[in-house]
Amino acid sequence: MLSQYLPILVFLIVAAVIAVVAIVMGKIIGKILRVNRPGSEKASPYECGFPEFDDARSRFDIKFYLVAILFIVFDLEVAFLFPFAIAMRGLGPHALCSVVVFLILLAIGFIYEWKKGALEWE
Repeated sequence: MLSQYLPILVFLIVAAVIAVVAIVMGKIIGKILRVNRPGSEKASPYECGFPEFDDARSRFDIKFYLVAILFIVFDLEVAFLFPFAIAMRGLGPHALCSVVVFLILLAIGFIYEWKKGALEWE
């Protein structure tokens, strides 16, 4: 019975060896090529759009929060629509009406955010 688990054990050992070899080779090649030299380019702002700051409690623009919340809302909308799209045939007209109401409420929220100017970046 243990012989049935032998391929899994071999797979885990090979995966561990490949991972260790990749990490060690990365360190060796990095030391040879001297890649780990931080400069002004690596210290510059990357994706966030503002320079790094020392104090984690410092204030910054509320627009970052609004964009994040809007992304989560519309991402959840898609997450709720996928199961409906998959099971559409067997659900019937009541489910279709429920999804239409859901989409109308989301559209109203989107229009409200748009009219309030939350989507405009200054």
